[in-house]
Amino acid sequence: MIAHSLASEAVMRGMARRLERDEEKWAMAGLLHDLDVEVTNAEPSVHGTQTEVLLKDFDIDPEILDAIRMHNECSSGKERSTEFQHALAAGETITGLIFATTYVYPDKKLSSVKPKSVVKRMKAKSFAASVSRENILECEKTGIPLHEFAAIAIESMLPIAEEIGL
Repeated sequence: MIAHSLASEAVMRGMARRLERDEEKWAMAGLLHDLDVEVTNAEPSVHGTQTEVLLKDFDIDPEILDAIRMHNECSSGKERSTEFQHALAAGETITGLIFATTYVYPDKKLSSVKPKSVVKRMKAKSFAASVSRENILECEKTGIPLHEFAAIAIESMLPIAEEIGL
């Protein structure tokens, strides 16, 4: 979970840089988005809602909390509608596909993974089947095409590859 959160932080920072948004704000959303996983046992009907409770004593930007709540539409009962919400849903989800892609490479090194490989594996529904392709494609709702998004995500994760085991 820590590696996923750190990877999500990095990807969100990269997306913010590309879209000229607040890098610290977007990175914080990526880092904290799964804070309630252990409390909720990742139960889709409540995951995402308890992070706000856990962070109530901290001065966290309400937009960050909203994006975190909305990264799991099942618990929110609403559809994502803002650029920030779409970015977090796509950004945190592509990390799973990138981890899985890295693991099938002979050297298991992120530095060997190319964006076209991630895009190719996106199309193979049986590969990393639990990774929501629909969430990843929300990158396009931010104005970033899939191939560029895959490149941003990989590039953003490379500086922390060793830390996240890739």
